Amino acid sequence: MSKVPGWLGRVGAELTRIGERLEERRREAAADEGLPAAVPAPDSVPPPPAYAPAVAARPDPVAAIPWGIRVAAEAGWRLLVLAGTLWVLMRAISAVQLVVLAFVAALLVTAMLQPTVGRLRKLGLPRGLATAVTAILGFVVMGLVGWFVVWQVMDNLGDVSDRVRDGIDELKRWLLDSPFHVTESQINDIAQNLSDTIGTNTEEITSAGLQGVTVMVEILTGMLLAMFSTLFLLYDGKRIWEWTLKLVPAQARPGVAGAGPRAWRTLTAYVRGTVVVALIDAIFIGLGLWFLDVPLAVPLAVFIFLFAFVPLVGAVVSGALAVVVALVTQGVFTALMVLVVVLAVQQIEGHVLQPFILGRAVRVHPLAVVLSVAAGGLTAGIGGAVVAVPLVAVTNTVVGYLRAYGKEQMLRYAPPPHGSTSLDAAPGAGPAPEAPPAAPAPPPEQRPDDTEEQQ
Repeated sequence: MSKVPGWLGRVGAELTRIGERLEERRREAAADEGLPAAVPAPDSVPPPPAYAPAVAARPDPVAAIPWGIRVAAEAGWRLLVLAGTLWVLMRAISAVQLVVLAFVAALLVTAMLQPTVGRLRKLGLPRGLATAVTAILGFVVMGLVGWFVVWQVMDNLGDVSDRVRDGIDELKRWLLDSPFHVTESQINDIAQNLSDTIGTNTEEITSAGLQGVTVMVEILTGMLLAMFSTLFLLYDGKRIWEWTLKLVPAQARPGVAGAGPRAWRTLTAYVRGTVVVALIDAIFIGLGLWFLDVPLAVPLAVFIFLFAFVPLVGAVVSGALAVVVALVTQGVFTALMVLVVVLAVQQIEGHVLQPFILGRAVRVHPLAVVLSVAAGGLTAGIGGAVVAVPLVAVTNTVVGYLRAYGKEQMLRYAPPPHGSTSLDAAPGAGPAPEAPPAAPAPPPEQRPDDTEEQQ
């Protein structure tokens, strides 16, 4: 057994020598034929044979994605950034909602009172005195209107309560004689359930009353802020506008300076037109209520005037309120006549007054009006619904002007034609005509109320 390992070693050594001699003869034969001896490296992979099928290279991942998906992804992340910015802006506005609404209300009141300041200045009054006279008269008129409404409501409250009680009794008799087979015990049960509900929810009613007190405090605070803002906007609007322009980047400043007066004219036209239309609605509907002997005709007319500042929705709410008061106090026939009067006046308003008074200055699509009023109401309640439409109208004017201004700037700074497209290259064409001088950009210090005063 001891000779077996030695024999195996000799056999292995002999096989190794045979392999080496075969390798030397292969290299010698390759050298005689002039071919390089291909000795693959121990760690390399030999190339595939020529008869093997070709394997296509993997495409670039960007090129593999369809063009439509790439465009959607590019637009998607930009929309996400805009949505995030808008969300942060809305959160910031909701945190100071009272201040924002007060300032916007001050802008609306300023747009209504600013022409009076311009007329008084043309008569020779200084700016401070003209501003003080206009602001005091405006606030006094608004306060008198509010006091008149409260006085009329309190003065007619007893009469209205008696008529409401009579109307409820008449409704009860009608239900008893109606074909619905309603018995007096069922009506008494409904009245008792309402009384029990009010008694069990006393705590909720009290908390609602406390919330109402808080709301009244906030309303008074907002009114004071709006009054002070209106006073300073009327007196120092030029400096405020110039300071606002300094916050805009220098490249965009000429466009914003040109869009500002146009936006102010749109806002002024909207406020004036809305006041005139609301006044006409209140007068004619109020006269109809007075002729039909509906109680609280004057307060209802004032409510119609105030609700007219909420487009579409305000007219429906104020008209429904007038019809309900007529139904409860005067009966079904008077309510139908009030409904006819309200519908007739609103049709004249929508098809004659608004197109004639407002014109094309604040033309907004009805769908945009409905959506803006709904969004403003959901965001900031009644105040948001009031300022939604003028905000959309001003935004429409600003965007339209900036689009036209951008096209004008692009054409102004476009390179002139050259080569075969140039007029100079054409034989016998003569010299190229000179370009007309470009209109100068509006100066940054121009402000909306200066433009209004010039008019």
